[in-house]
Amino acid sequence: MAKTQIIDGKTIASRQRAAVAKAVAYLAAEHNLSPGLAVVLVGNDPASEIYTRNKIAQTTDVGMNSLHEQLPIDTSEHDLLTKIDKLNRDATVNGILVQLPLPHQINPDIVINQIDPTKDVDGFHPLNAGALANGEGKLTPCTPQGCVLLLKKTIGNLAGANAIVIGRSNIVGKPVAQMLLQEHCTVTIAHSQSQDLPALCRRSDIIVAAAGKPEMVRGSWIKPGAVVIDVGINRVEHSGDKPQIVGDVAFSEALDVAGAITPVPGGVGPMTIACLLKNCVRASCEQNNIPLPNLNP
Repeated sequence: MAKTQIIDGKTIASRQRAAVAKAVAYLAAEHNLSPGLAVVLVGNDPASEIYTRNKIAQTTDVGMNSLHEQLPIDTSEHDLLTKIDKLNRDATVNGILVQLPLPHQINPDIVINQIDPTKDVDGFHPLNAGALANGEGKLTPCTPQGCVLLLKKTIGNLAGANAIVIGRSNIVGKPVAQMLLQEHCTVTIAHSQSQDLPALCRRSDIIVAAAGKPEMVRGSWIKPGAVVIDVGINRVEHSGDKPQIVGDVAFSEALDVAGAITPVPGGVGPMTIACLLKNCVRASCEQNNIPLPNLNP
């Protein structure tokens, strides 16, 4: 068997950001339009702060306008909704992202529903979720977008492939399954009640692991030559050792079997922000009735 390909998410994400930057420069030169992304963070969770800083930096790097709103951790739901309503009415803001998770006093579903669906660059609003389910999605969730892009860059045409998605969340599992259906895959969605998950995986040409359980997918579950997309990011601590970040797939075991696999970190993660930037360009064009420039990396 040929050596397993390590899918380089960092390089593919860099190419996607370059395509976005080219589109942003075109919009500025030809239409005097500069897309703007607003990121709202409530509280000071360290992981969320790092992720938010990365989003802001990459937004400005591609030439887009960045607005950062950091609110106190005790911000009320009413005050956050008021802030979102203000951003909805701001014509210079084309995309709105509220960083999750939110403090306990704020219902994330109510917050997501408050965002103007045409500015919902996370793709979580029910109208955007419904459009994706109906095969008409434009603003679609960023991590699933990244997963499918990595697959297409690795395999090419996905039509006819047997794919299994492990996990059924609204953020990754369900939307990535719907996107794979649009690519004409035969899709199985597995979850905590699925029977004989190893057997389901062994029949699959594509495995998308998004269950949030460290190293649950073993090498013996993988069909020889299958392509594995590992969405999981799990912090594992061993006594006496530094904490380790691992995915939902037992990476070292998978290397003996898979045809290609994403590493953790450095696989799916970089694609999420790249696809967020892509969504913001798309949103700005649709809001201004401008044809969408080429965003393919």
